[in-house]
Amino acid sequence: MGMVIAAAHTAAHSGTAPASAVELASRAARACLSQAQVSPSSVGVLINVGVYRESNTFEPALAALVQKEVGINLDYIADPAPAAGFSFDLMNGACGVLNAVQLAQSLLDTGSTERVLITAADVHPGGDARRDPDYPYADLAGAFLLQRSADPDVGFGPVSVYPGDGPTDTEGYLDTAAMGSDGRSRITVRRTEGHAARRSALAAACTVRYAREHGIDLDRTLVVGPHAGEDTRAGEDTTTGDAPSAGDAPSAGEDTRAGEPHTAAPILGYLQALAAPRPEDCDRLLVVAAGAGPSAACATYRPEGW
Repeated sequence: MGMVIAAAHTAAHSGTAPASAVELASRAARACLSQAQVSPSSVGVLINVGVYRESNTFEPALAALVQKEVGINLDYIADPAPAAGFSFDLMNGACGVLNAVQLAQSLLDTGSTERVLITAADVHPGGDARRDPDYPYADLAGAFLLQRSADPDVGFGPVSVYPGDGPTDTEGYLDTAAMGSDGRSRITVRRTEGHAARRSALAAACTVRYAREHGIDLDRTLVVGPHAGEDTRAGEDTTTGDAPSAGDAPSAGEDTRAGEPHTAAPILGYLQALAAPRPEDCDRLLVVAAGAGPSAACATYRPEGW
């Protein structure tokens, strides 16, 4: 029995109101539920993998706040069916979405829940990434709604995680010596010179290793890499699922957004891959994420109908 993406959506910050990771993640999550035509109570587990959030909020877990905004089983006594909702944060940077996919596979395989919702949202703690030229990431969220499929030949394959060599390339932290009275609205992100090239090299090496370990023919595989979505226009929401009526993702070559996708990059990359013409003889996707660890994660995905 396979695990498929019932719906996927992204939500980007636009306008003058301060960006909120909770609001963006909730918007993407609600869009997934609407597209899949299921109620919030049908979601048994919500996993939030975002890292950067408004006002440098540390507690409570943002997953609980997203659960409340989406309305997922808020009263397990009054609405116990199908099960009490459970939510938690899982933070592993760029690899977080695939780590959550791996957890979702276990939950669905054991029948612990019927559906798992994954949200990934990052926003500048000051409310607008465009105002901080030293902050590299976009105010962006994404969501996957996952469920079982009766077809064992579709959906996600195994998730594999690979450590890289050397020290971490990226550090995000609050500099207490320089924050002054504005600590809730500031963040420092430092990346070493050449970090992008090293991340790409790690992703490429892990792609080859994953293909060898799992017998994947890369000539028949569309690779969705760690730089997916970096040419996407700011302010665009995108949505799709496995249905033929999938919506269009923003196309390459448009004005770049104010920053790179971070934890939501695999979701945005998936949307773009499904919106683009499928290469001849391609029968699956290989989603690759590479983070600051340095570490990388890989997983194959075969959409229904491919």
